[in-house]
Amino acid sequence: MEPSGVCSWGSSSWPPPLSGVGELSNNTAFCCKQLRRRKMAVEFLAHERIWFEKFKYDEAERRYYEQMNGPVGGSSQQQQENGASTILRDIARARENIQKSLAGSASTTSSGPGDQNELLSRISHLEAENQNLRSVVADLQMAIFKLESRLNALEKSTSHQPSPVPPTQKVEPFSVPSKKVELPSASPAKKAEPAAAEEDDDDDIDLFGSDDEEEDQEAAKVREERLRQYAEKKAKKPGLIAKSSILLDVKPWDDETDMAKMEECVRSVQMDGLVWGASKLVPVGYGIKKLQIQCVVEDDKVGTDILEEEITKFEDYVQSVDIAAFNKI
Repeated sequence: MEPSGVCSWGSSSWPPPLSGVGELSNNTAFCCKQLRRRKMAVEFLAHERIWFEKFKYDEAERRYYEQMNGPVGGSSQQQQENGASTILRDIARARENIQKSLAGSASTTSSGPGDQNELLSRISHLEAENQNLRSVVADLQMAIFKLESRLNALEKSTSHQPSPVPPTQKVEPFSVPSKKVELPSASPAKKAEPAAAEEDDDDDIDLFGSDDEEEDQEAAKVREERLRQYAEKKAKKPGLIAKSSILLDVKPWDDETDMAKMEECVRSVQMDGLVWGASKLVPVGYGIKKLQIQCVVEDDKVGTDILEEEITKFEDYVQSVDIAAFNKI
């Protein structure tokens, strides 16, 4: 017999032992924690924007495109076949191109040495012709320079020499038509003719005696008067002045030279018979420009050597002076 006041609990006694109560409380606490966690997760997912039914929409999209373009398996197979045929065609074309290139290279190598020899011979022939032409051009330039120097010397010599006297004039007297008296020139040697020769000539053709002597004196007076008038006219008439047009190339030292100042220095050269003309700047290279200036000179008063010396005196600006063109006016 169990004691009164004590009831049974299954195989255990009532009240249950303290250890069983502790386990029950632990299980309850664990369940409560799990419920709280699930609730928190549900609340979190409720606030999150997650597309739970995306697979349905993907399936509907796949079916739509299959209806539009046919099944995916057949189209992919057909595309693969088309790609394979395209690749095969490209390979065949590449083989043909390689064969053609090999055939062309073989033909060029077979005919190459002969063509190269011919080309080299033609090049050597052209170089020889070019050298000959250069020598001919150099000879022509030298000949032209010599001719110009000789012409300048002749012009200077003729400008210093006196003008020639006109040829002698013949006066025919009225009394004797058959007789012609030749007047001598203006030179002193011809003026002083021997009296004996005149007498001999008069004896040979003397038809009227003393009348011829009077006519000779009159002819001499007429000759002297005409010569005097001609000399006066010749003295009043100005002589021909020989002039030349020169194109000068004035080169600076570098690209930092003041070209305006250099032109001012060049134009500051003043001489009797020198007139400066137009000018311009001509590019030479590497940013350097040369001054090309025109001038007109009188050959008797101004020479090219003197002009070059005067210009090259400005050593701070002028490196050299060359004659680009020289023409007679």
